[in-house]
Amino acid sequence: MRSPKDKPFQAHTSSPIIALDSVSHSYPETDKVHPVLHNASLQIMPGEKLALLGRSGSGKTTLLNLIAGIDSPDSGKITVAGQQSEGLSDTERTLLRRHHIGFIYQFFNLVPSLSAIENVALTLELNGVGSAEALAKSRALLQRLGISGKEHRLPSRLSGGEQQRVAIARALIHSPSIVLADEPTGNLDARTGEAVLSVLHEVLSESHSCLLLVTHSLAVAKTVDRILTMEDGIISEQHGEFAW
Repeated sequence: MRSPKDKPFQAHTSSPIIALDSVSHSYPETDKVHPVLHNASLQIMPGEKLALLGRSGSGKTTLLNLIAGIDSPDSGKITVAGQQSEGLSDTERTLLRRHHIGFIYQFFNLVPSLSAIENVALTLELNGVGSAEALAKSRALLQRLGISGKEHRLPSRLSGGEQQRVAIARALIHSPSIVLADEPTGNLDARTGEAVLSVLHEVLSESHSCLLLVTHSLAVAKTVDRILTMEDGIISEQHGEFAW
């Protein structure tokens, strides 16, 4: 089977970059099985920006993990960048994430022993970019995100807002066609969160990347093209004004 690297996704307006077809997923919980998704179907087009709202424990993060190939569905099909994830080996799933997906984690997940610029450059180096070029590109993006002068600090010496900016840079540095963001402003104060979100949307628009953003905030959700909600394992699309 060919590597995901050998099969670049060709974005066509009629071809979804993410497609879920009747996907169900559950996990064991003590002496019973806890369902998370029930026959979920969803299509996301290249360049689209979606928000997913839902209460804690509703399965939002699980959905991101399924799309990224970190978890596998119990049933149904998931197609990402033209490839069905269930047909890929673990190595091929890793390559699919590495080349096509940028993941922004709620709690940053930076490598503590690497500096800010090294955390970002690592993504490029894993994709075969030379060290000097990777560092130069990482420095430029970090400066744009407001980390100028702090590129060589370890994550422990950065504020929460600064760590999140580094995490965003790491997710965007390789110009992925898909960005999955799990509560990217959840640990930030309102002012910092608004600034981080603004830069995120700006960079995404330039790279024409699609975004699936998990959030508890209706204000954050209103910055995207479509709003989805998840409740009791069901994904629904929202139209017009609604309360959450």
